[in-house]
Amino acid sequence: MSSNKVAIVTGASQGIGRSTAIRLAKDFGAIVLVARNRENLEQTAQAVTEAGAQALAIGIDLSLPDAAQAVVDQTLAAYGRIDALLNIAGAVPQIDLFDMTDEQWNNGLALKLHGARRLTIAAWPALKATSGSVVLMSGNSAVVPKAPYAAVGTINAAIVALAKAFSDRGIEDGVQVNSVLPGPVMTGRRQSYLEHWAPLHNMSVEEATAKFPKEAGIARYGSPEEIAELMAFVVSPGAQWMTGSTLRMDGGEVKSV
Repeated sequence: MSSNKVAIVTGASQGIGRSTAIRLAKDFGAIVLVARNRENLEQTAQAVTEAGAQALAIGIDLSLPDAAQAVVDQTLAAYGRIDALLNIAGAVPQIDLFDMTDEQWNNGLALKLHGARRLTIAAWPALKATSGSVVLMSGNSAVVPKAPYAAVGTINAAIVALAKAFSDRGIEDGVQVNSVLPGPVMTGRRQSYLEHWAPLHNMSVEEATAKFPKEAGIARYGSPEEIAELMAFVVSPGAQWMTGSTLRMDGGEVKSV
């Protein structure tokens, strides 16, 4: 890719983050890959390079307060600019509202909400200089929160509100900010969950895998690559006038208008 534009992708070691990083290699000259799992991150870096972009892997825990500035500093030292930031990192435990501890709540907030908030703020001056784009990953539970996974819905809803607040400032500063709400996507994490859940409910993994889409009222799970295509569009020139928007891609799971 001949472009000199630079994108930071968090959660790039697996799932939607990995697929997004690889997809963006078609449109950006360099992809900065951020995640805690260094080994998986190096595999993503190789795939990004093969797809045509430079890759910088930063193994770091974004739940730590100093991590965001470290990512920005390393990115600017390597490439001198930031054109897009895609905040994808963060898995929140699916624990019942009445069973989840304060520590579990705080851990969920630390990476997915505060990690994205701190990194967006740290990258803001560089994004302002390039009239760049920010995406914050939320999820369908933001609009349909349920007691069995209350923290997921609560934190996802907070992320939507946070993106909207950033977009308000971005109008003045020339930075585009949107949030993306995927529905059920078949990632490695979801596959592991189904493998754990199925025997506890006297089902095969195949039966459990077929059960959830049917109950959700969708034809099938989405793929990480499909979400990656949406992410790529949101930070593309064709979407520059879109800001403060919440984009849902869920196979029709949410039935409300």
